[in-house]
Amino acid sequence: MEFIVEKIGMSRTIGIPSLPVTLLKVKEAKVCELLDDGKAIVAYSHGKRWNKAIGGQQKKYGLERNFNRFVTLKVNNREAGDIDLEPLKEAKRVKSSFKSKGRGFTGVVKRWNFAGGPDSHGSRFHRAPGSVGMCEFPGRIMKGQKMPGHYGNKKVTVQNEVVSFDPKNRILVVKGSIPGPNGALGKIRIVK
Repeated sequence: MEFIVEKIGMSRTIGIPSLPVTLLKVKEAKVCELLDDGKAIVAYSHGKRWNKAIGGQQKKYGLERNFNRFVTLKVNNREAGDIDLEPLKEAKRVKSSFKSKGRGFTGVVKRWNFAGGPDSHGSRFHRAPGSVGMCEFPGRIMKGQKMPGHYGNKKVTVQNEVVSFDPKNRILVVKGSIPGPNGALGKIRIVK
């Protein structure tokens, strides 16, 4: 079963031992249409995005204006309506997929943990990548060479243990960290 969640942030449990935990809020979602392969078209609310195409989908499925995002998920529902949260009550482990924090264009020291050169005495080799090519054969930079470039903002999937789930407030507490900034949207999947 899959759910759309929002990362609230990190905290820790009170006890011995104290565990680092991440709090996730399960987004309120409506199952619009069941598909034949165990998946369903699900609508949820995020931001103020709206256009005529979204308005047509809302009219088709009889949704309020705030349900403005649509996604295909594997759900436990047998009919259209509110998404069934029952599987989360018995869940032991979940796989979380989020986008990692974007860090923009970075050099090799930050992106790949290169050591760099001496900082003083005129070395002129401080945070530069160093030599990257070959002399004569094959005379080019090989694919996969660690270079400066775009760092972060990639989909990352991690597996976490479920500590607790509060169905009233829709708060899922998982052990450990989850990629992405606070407020990021992601998808969780229950692991058997």
